[in-house]
Amino acid sequence: MFASLHTSTLAVAHVQSRGTLADLTKRLRLAMTARRQRAQLARLDDNMLADIGITPRQAATEAARPAWDVPSTWLR
Repeated sequence: MFASLHTSTLAVAHVQSRGTLADLTKRLRLAMTARRQRAQLARLDDNMLADIGITPRQAATEAARPAWDVPSTWLR
């Protein structure tokens, strides 16, 4: 019984040190949001980009970033 309880405690501690399911879910949602926003950005024409103050090259660079590459402020 002790070995089983001890092993279970170690397994739970290992999972907790790696993050929770809620953390994983949050990161997946952030990645999906970033992907959607970058796809929308890529569809804007030059006039719309000028309205928001960025160049087509900046928009293309941002749109090409991977979905998991989100601003650190989003992770708080």
